[in-house]
Amino acid sequence: MSVDLASEIWAELKRYVNKVDRDDAAEAMVSVLIDNDVSADDIKDAFKGDSEVKGALASYLKDHQDDEDDDEDDEDFEYEEDDDY
Repeated sequence: MSVDLASEIWAELKRYVNKVDRDDAAEAMVSVLIDNDVSADDIKDAFKGDSEVKGALASYLKDHQDDEDDDEDDEDFEYEEDDDY
């Protein structure tokens, strides 16, 4: 599915999602797009006028950056552990 099609679908369907649930729905959509190899830049371009999706993307990227930083710290720790042997 193209990111442009996802944007059109979101624009049509979001009015049927309660306002209090839109952030969660946008987060789910961003996750699906990322899982299907859509780049963050493509998502940002396709949804540039949508605050819920932009917020969900920013949150997703922040969470993933934190996970990557944790993985790097874990690798460093494991490497340091190996040096002691």
